[in-house]
Amino acid sequence: MSESANDPTVERVDAEQWYEVRVDGWRVGLTEYRDRGDQRVFFHTEVDEDFTGQGLAAKLVEHALADVRDSGMRAVPVCPYVGRVLERRSDEFGGITDAVSAEVLEWLEAERA
Repeated sequence: MSESANDPTVERVDAEQWYEVRVDGWRVGLTEYRDRGDQRVFFHTEVDEDFTGQGLAAKLVEHALADVRDSGMRAVPVCPYVGRVLERRSDEFGGITDAVSAEVLEWLEAERA
C-alpha cells in the first residue's frame, strides 16, 4: 500500500530543535524540545487550527517519543500535551519518562533566553 500525497509525515529537525508533522509537504504542526544531557525536554506542541481534530498532534508526539526511546534518551514532558500522551501510552513510554522538576524548568528558561 503506497502513501498518498496528503498522508502526514513526521520528522525530527535538529537545526530547529523540533519534530514536525507535514501534510502535502507543508508543516502543519510541531513539538519543540531542548536536549539536556540524555534528556529531551519537550516544552511546546502546536498544530495549525485548520488541521486540529485529525489526530496529527498525537501522531507527532508519539513519533517523537518513539525516537527518544529508540535513541536511548529520556523524555521530560514540560508541555502538558506531551504529558497527556505519556499518561495514555504509559505501557509503551512509561519507562523513558523523567519528572518535570524545578531544576529542569530553571534550566529550560535559561536555554530559551
